Formats: sequence, C-alpha cells, structure tokens
Amino acid sequence: MDLRRRLPPRPAPSAAFNHHKPPLTTNETRSSPSTKPGPVDRSPSPVPKASDALPLPLYLTNGIFFTLFFSVAYYLLHRWRDKIRSSTPLHVVTLSELAAIVSLIASFIYLLGFFGIDFVQSFITTARGDDDVFSLEVEEEEEEEQNCERKPRIADPIPSYTSEEDDSIVNSVVSGSIPSYSLESKLGDCLRAASIRRQAVERTTGRSLLGLPLEGLDYDSILGQCCEMPVGYVQVPVGIAGPLLINGCEYMVPMATTEGCLVASTNRGCKAVLASGGATAILLKDGMTRAPVVRFATAERASQLKFFLEDVINFDTLSVVFNKSSRFARLQNIQCAIAGKNLYIRFTCGTGDAMGMNMVSKGVQNVLDFLQNDFPDMDVIGISGNFCSDKKPSAVNWIEGRGKSVVCEAVITEDVVKKVLKTTVPALVELNMLKNLTGSAIAGALGGFNAHAANIVSAVFIATGQDPAQNIESSHCITMMEAVNNGKDLHVSVTMPSIEVGTVGGGTQLASQSACLNLLGAKGSNRESPGSNARLLARVVAGSVLAGELSLMSAISAGQLVKSHMKYNRSSRDIAATV
Repeated sequence: MDLRRRLPPRPAPSAAFNHHKPPLTTNETRSSPSTKPGPVDRSPSPVPKASDALPLPLYLTNGIFFTLFFSVAYYLLHRWRDKIRSSTPLHVVTLSELAAIVSLIASFIYLLGFFGIDFVQSFITTARGDDDVFSLEVEEEEEEEQNCERKPRIADPIPSYTSEEDDSIVNSVVSGSIPSYSLESKLGDCLRAASIRRQAVERTTGRSLLGLPLEGLDYDSILGQCCEMPVGYVQVPVGIAGPLLINGCEYMVPMATTEGCLVASTNRGCKAVLASGGATAILLKDGMTRAPVVRFATAERASQLKFFLEDVINFDTLSVVFNKSSRFARLQNIQCAIAGKNLYIRFTCGTGDAMGMNMVSKGVQNVLDFLQNDFPDMDVIGISGNFCSDKKPSAVNWIEGRGKSVVCEAVITEDVVKKVLKTTVPALVELNMLKNLTGSAIAGALGGFNAHAANIVSAVFIATGQDPAQNIESSHCITMMEAVNNGKDLHVSVTMPSIEVGTVGGGTQLASQSACLNLLGAKGSNRESPGSNARLLARVVAGSVLAGELSLMSAISAGQLVKSHMKYNRSSRDIAATV
C-alpha cells in the first residue's frame, strides 16, 4: 500500500467503525458518495486495492497459501490411501491429520477470498464512476488499516503431521538425548511412541517409511512380549486351505504367505485326502528341551556329575526341583554328553499348551542352582550349549525329537490320484524315491527328505503366531510313498520329529494370530486337558505338510510345476506404475 495515501490516525480505534461512517473530527472532513473530493484528495498516487491490507506482500502471501494448500492436500491423500489399504476407518483421525485438515480449510478460505475480492472489486469498478469508487476505497482503506491494527497477526500454519511437543521429542530421539527404546515408558502411549520413533528413523536415515502401515495394530498387546521399538507392521496375506480331514475331524487351515501357488497347491492336497477318507495323525512324543553347558577343572569331575544326573535314584529329586518352575512343567528325562571337561546336559520336559522355551529354561536354572550345593566347583558357562538344539538343523533333534513328534499317513485311492492329482501311483512312488530319498541323501540333507515341508510349516507358523525361526527344526520331515492294495492305491506319510508349537504365549496372544488359532479350535490353553490344544496344532501342521507334499509331488510328476507357478506366482500388473 502506498504510504502517501495513509490518513492521520484516529483518536480511538474503538470509534473508527460504524458501518463505514466514522465520526468526523475538527481536523478531518469527509466526502459523501454524492460529492466529489477537492483537488487535495486527488493526489496522483495509485488507487488502493483491498489486497493492500494483507500483512505481507501479496506475492509472498499467495506463495505461502498455495504451497500450504497443495502440500497438505497431498499429505491427506496419502494418509487416506494408507488407511484404505490397512482397512482403517477414514473418520478416525490423528492429531497430525486434524492439523492438516484445519490447514487445508484455512488455505482454501484464503484462496477463495482472495480471488473473490478481485472479482467483486472489478465488478464495482465497472458499475460505478471513478469518483464514487475512489471515495468508497478511501473508506475501505481506513477500515482495513484499523482492522490490521486491532487484529493480531496469525502465524502461517506449518504443513506438519506432528504437534510441536511430538516434534520436540523426535528431535531429542534423533540427537540421542532420549533413548528410542524408552519412548513407551516415558509417554505411556504405545501408538504415539511408535509414531515418534518412526519419524526419528526417517529423519536419521533420510528415507521414507511410506507404505509401512502404522495405525491398525494394538501396540499395547506387543509391549514386552513380541517386538521392541516398533515403527509399524508388515501385512502378510492369509489364505485358507481345506477342509483337511484328520482323525475324523475337518479343519480349515490358515496359511500366511506371499508365495503364490502355495495355498492353492496345499488346498488340492487337502481335497485329495478328503476324497480318500482322510488322514491319521499320531503324536509320538511331546517334550521341549534345553541343554546348558557346565565346566569342571577335570574331565573326571565332569563325568561324576554325568553319572549323578543319569542315576534313576536321583531323578525324582531333580524332577521336584525342576517342576517348581511352572504348574505345567514336568521333567521327562536328562541326557548328558561330555566334551573333555565340559558337560552338556539336555533336559526334556512337558510344557502344556505353551511352546515352553521359557518354562524349561526356568526349570533348568532351578536344577543348576540345586546342583551347585553338591558340586560347588561347577562353572555354568551358559544356560544353552546348543545341545538342545534350538533354531538350528541338528541330528539330535532329527533322532531324539524336540517339541512334538508326529507321524501322519493317508491312503489315496487310484481314482483320486488320477482325477484330482492328475498323475499315477507308480510315477509318484518312483519320483519320491529318486527325489526325496536318494536326491536328499546325495545332497547330504539333515532332516530334509521331503519336497517342501518348510513352505507349509512357515505359512501355518506365521498365521498362528509361532516363532518363525523354529521352522528350521520343525520342518525336519521324511516323506514316504508306496503302492498298496495290489499297486492300485498310494500310501503316503510324513514323519516330523520336532514340531515346536504352542497355543499360549508369544505371538499367539495377538488378535490376528489368535483368530487363526480359534479357526482351528486350538486357541489358548485347554484347562480340561492341558497340552491338548498344542498337540492338536502339531497334528494339523503335519496333516497340512502331507497335503502339500502330495500336491507338489503330483505337479512335478505330471510336469505341471512350471505352468502352475507361472499362473499363480507371477503378476502381469506393472508394479512400478503403482508405486
């Protein structure tokens, strides 16, 4: 606005407004809309505009609000797209989204008002004479000046999705003054802690986590038991294979996987088993293991503890000490191995419906503390000495078993082999011998005498909240096939000595995984028969592996493997175009 056109200030701002008719003073005369102002009022300065009342230059104000409008609109569209993908209700908004919506509305009102001012002003200029317009603009100018003096300037909104307090915490996490792992305890809000940690990671790395869902997960449920320092969660699709008929009961098997064709193949195997009368699954053994390593000064002293532990007379005493760890813990046996003066002690115990790693570890610690009285020179090197053996392929698990040992069998009729599996009994028997048995032996496989047991085990484990790393020993499997009933039908079996599953604790308590366990009828702990739910889950895993083995072997035998994977495991969609 031209400063030469600025009029003298009013005695009192409160008296400056009365519907465009401020009171006259002795030092000031006003011109009515019907009279022309004197020569003094017609100075050669430019005609003032309504936009001159803005606190900042017009180009700068426009730039700020244009940038704010489009950046906030872009942010909200991305947030709503993420909500649609994660099935989050659109009406549930966070503080950052609420601030973005307010900023969007404010910028829209400004832009609408700005262009509206220009339109109305040009219309008035055309309809009225220059003198009338000038007089009206002088009055409006006075109003705008007084308005600017009375209204405090409002800071431009910052296009951000965090409050100032959260932004300060993010900066503290980035600088290291607040440890990232302590956010949950300091804030008392797990979702807010995950959001702040996520932003800190993005600022530290300079890379975006857009596409990784944040909302839609109960972060309180994973605190202290499933995952530390979360920044979101990964979506894994869950498919259903079945019905799988085992021991006279039908089960719909949930499988969480990103591998195309896996669920479809297992489902075909389930269909073949169902059409042939079902499968039978037998639990051979149920016991979790933990093997600490202790050291003595001499091998002789280590052997003395070995003889003590393996003496039947001492077993009852050790069982009482061990079983104090839990009302479900039941010590079954103790197996020892010596390497020089080092002794490895493998404890095996029942653990009810829990997978039982923590339970057996507590029991082992109780026994070690008890043994320290009679063997004060015993040096405990580690609670686990790998003679257990957990999350590693090992002969001891393959031979002795760990967790649940299950064998599952079925007889597939000749008609089903031809119509459902699209192959023949002799072809399957020959392929199994040359692939699963001979081929694996040549490869030096350890527990890998199967086609793809790990595929099914992993998918069921992830869906039901098991420890995915224990897929290593849980997938130990030998698949056997032979012709029966005068060579017409096929007898197929899978023997799995170390399926490590539980239906309580860990990831089984999360909502999604709990729902999948509920689908199988194996959710939580069975109070009437402790351990029966976990044993049921182990049987279902073995039955699902049998169905998966049957279908994949048939596909290979019939030459359908490549064709089926090209159909179900490849996408013709241009993924790059959707990113």
